[in-house]
Amino acid sequence: MDENENSFKSVATVKTKKHSFTKSIFLPFVSGVIGASLVIGICFGVPGIRDNIFKLEQSNVTSNNNNNSTTSVNTNGVNLQAISLQGYSETSMGVADKVLPSIVGIQIEYSVNSFFGQSTQSATGSGIIISEDGYIMTNNHVISNNNNNNSYYEVSDAKSVKVTLYNDETVYDAKIIGKDDKTDLAVIKIDKTGLTKAEIGNSDSVKVGEFAMAVGCPLGLNTTATSGIISAVNRTVTTSDGGKYVAIQTDAAINSGNSGGALVNSKGEVIGINTLKLSGTGVEGIGFAIPINSTTDIIAELIDHQKVLRPYIGITGLTIDENLAKQYKMIEGVYVREVDDFSAAQKAEIKVGDIITEVDGKAVKSIENIEEIKNQHKIGDKLNFKIYRNKEYKNIEVTLEEQP
Repeated sequence: MDENENSFKSVATVKTKKHSFTKSIFLPFVSGVIGASLVIGICFGVPGIRDNIFKLEQSNVTSNNNNNSTTSVNTNGVNLQAISLQGYSETSMGVADKVLPSIVGIQIEYSVNSFFGQSTQSATGSGIIISEDGYIMTNNHVISNNNNNNSYYEVSDAKSVKVTLYNDETVYDAKIIGKDDKTDLAVIKIDKTGLTKAEIGNSDSVKVGEFAMAVGCPLGLNTTATSGIISAVNRTVTTSDGGKYVAIQTDAAINSGNSGGALVNSKGEVIGINTLKLSGTGVEGIGFAIPINSTTDIIAELIDHQKVLRPYIGITGLTIDENLAKQYKMIEGVYVREVDDFSAAQKAEIKVGDIITEVDGKAVKSIENIEEIKNQHKIGDKLNFKIYRNKEYKNIEVTLEEQP
């Protein structure tokens, strides 16, 4: 009896497990397969869904098979694209291959007179080929010593300028065509044709963060390339001698001898002329280039006229701010302290003691304001000056002349 009961119980247990398996696993599995089949069938029956499935599958295959592909992530509307190092390397090599043949090394010799006698000193710099027949642009401070103010010795203008080309062991004599210390630009020329001129880009379209390469001859090392990014644009820089430049800032390494070389973009186009760097303890990766768009007219004038033809007014002024105006019972503006003989201002009968309040319809409060307005015009243009004289306002027309 006990055996029969145990056998029964045993059989009953087996039957119960089979029933449980069928109910809990088999039927749901079959139902899932049937449901999935119906869904896939419906999806493939709808063209839009079917096409998206194929596109997704194709994208996955492409991504898995291409180790150098880019990955894009969209974060708050900003597309962040991670590229492979191989892609960055190929960009750098392509830019260098394109630009290096257009960069030259410049070697200069000067005569130095001091208490100890006369000696010869040398310096190096860089330049950019701008024509196939030998014209090269560079910085004025590379080939000139106009900024030398040391009273213990005197440095002459360059007595010898020589140029070395990319992959060319010949040393070429160069002639100074024109130079301008205000913009720190100069043009020299060698007697050779068939040169590779640089491709000029658009510095107005430069964006912070984009690729940048500085190419030149730092420390006498010919044709050296360093890369980085654009750190800032429209950066106002004041040099040690008081000169001011609106420059492109980059972290691409710029060293002594890079002056006059090229700052280029990812297309190998010149967007600036390497000119300045900050140096000192704790300073790293801060270099500046003159935007190329601001050089084109200057370079053209240096080639055509050997100098820059600038408009000229001929006055020296003092700023009358609000405090001075109240203190001396005057009005705000620019007080005329001096008028140059035979100048445009003298011919227009501007007098010492006049207070200039407007030029060309714009309020002015400093001589720098007047200079900025003047520099937007050409020789021969007429400017309307609003002045205050003898307690009344008067309009005077000044015809701009060439700066002597």
